[in-house]
Amino acid sequence: MEKLIKKIKINTTIELLSGLHVGGSKENVQIGGIDNPVIRTGEDNQPYIPGSSLKGKMRCLLEQIYGIPEVGGGRNVEFVNKTDECKSIINLFGFADDKKPSKLIVRDAMLTPDSAERLRNCENLDMPYTEGKWENFIDRVKGTAEHPRQTERIPAGVSFDVEFVINVWNDDNADDLLKLLKKGINALENDYLGGSGSRGYGQIQFGELRMTELSESNNWKA
Repeated sequence: MEKLIKKIKINTTIELLSGLHVGGSKENVQIGGIDNPVIRTGEDNQPYIPGSSLKGKMRCLLEQIYGIPEVGGGRNVEFVNKTDECKSIINLFGFADDKKPSKLIVRDAMLTPDSAERLRNCENLDMPYTEGKWENFIDRVKGTAEHPRQTERIPAGVSFDVEFVINVWNDDNADDLLKLLKKGINALENDYLGGSGSRGYGQIQFGELRMTELSESNNWKA
């Protein structure tokens, strides 16, 4: 039977180099309010980056890099028939159809205390912690702007605390798992996070990766 031998915890930060939009619910948007709100915490109304957004985008980029057309290499393709690169992604990120659980945990990324304080006290924002960016559709014949809409963004220059955890089993090569995660991080830095990336949104930069190994011998505590 496979045995969980250790966890590798990776802590870092994400700095926004351009405004970020990760969409939230529109249920509470008032008439005349913003069209595309960001996701916020229910407790203090601060914007955050869902772990699912980070994990999903990294996986998507890695599969694109290796020429994998469908998530997990396809639901109708048996695991033994998938490429080595596809198997390595499934080994880290998991794939339910192949009965492979994820070995990568990605926590929700919250504003650093310094960034939260700075946004809280900023007088130039349109909403608490965020800005509103107006966009429109250009009529190619008339040359006029039509259908204006406002998108909510977390402004550039702020940072989020990020935590990854890799579960390492006795038949795993920890270095290979870490190498793949770093490749996903690098790919994300050279792409974008959230919506409207082709229009300049969502450029990010990760800080230094700080790693801690946890094991049963220390009760899985750092």
